[in-house]
Amino acid sequence: MGLLTGKTALITGASKGIGRAIALKYAQEGANVAFTFLSSVDKGQALERELAAFGIQAKGFRSDASDFKAAEELVSEVVKEFGALDILINNAGVTRDNLLMRMNEEAWDDVININLKSCFNTVKAATRTLMKQKAGSIINITSVVGIKGNAGQANYAASKAGIIGFTKSVALELGSRGIRSNAVAPGFIETEMTEVLDEKTVQGWRDAIPMKRGGQPEEVANTCVFLGSDMSSYISGQVLQVDGAMLT
Repeated sequence: MGLLTGKTALITGASKGIGRAIALKYAQEGANVAFTFLSSVDKGQALERELAAFGIQAKGFRSDASDFKAAEELVSEVVKEFGALDILINNAGVTRDNLLMRMNEEAWDDVININLKSCFNTVKAATRTLMKQKAGSIINITSVVGIKGNAGQANYAASKAGIIGFTKSVALELGSRGIRSNAVAPGFIETEMTEVLDEKTVQGWRDAIPMKRGGQPEEVANTCVFLGSDMSSYISGQVLQVDGAMLT
């Protein structure tokens, strides 16, 4: 029996990278998986077929979590389709990197809305269902950049730091109802985005990490399995770094 058998999870931004790895790992562990995509329609449809091959219920939704009304409709559809919602994973995110002096308002607003406001939207929409069940696990994907900051990423760092504060506040508010809220902070994770970068640059990043390698999306996914499962039943309000001791 899988660690997540019988549970239903909603994962935002799951068509590629870390989100895709989480969705696949959840299906392997027996969870029914609802996930969102926005622009990557073909990848979203392909992932739905991959997940269903594990013998679980799977469905992709084209939805923008940064839109408050769309998030409400999404959660309502998931509960109607799956009959429950046990785990909510906020993974959707973007970067619009630039030095502060060159960053425009649109780049700031886009990152804050997609990365941070989307967490508020989905958690707000799911709260009533989770409270009625008196159980649930909320997992928000933040970043080590939200802990330490990073030059050229003031908008991204602010959004990810905001996720940490939001996660801890939700843990305090909903803990008495049996709902847990935690954040996962990946470090340098090697995904499709890093494959297009100069190998020398990437190797320099690896060398600066105590474990001397980048992380894999599956390693972040494994952490999310732990936080979604009953093994972490007394863990809430925490930030788990998956970074190879990068910030240690």
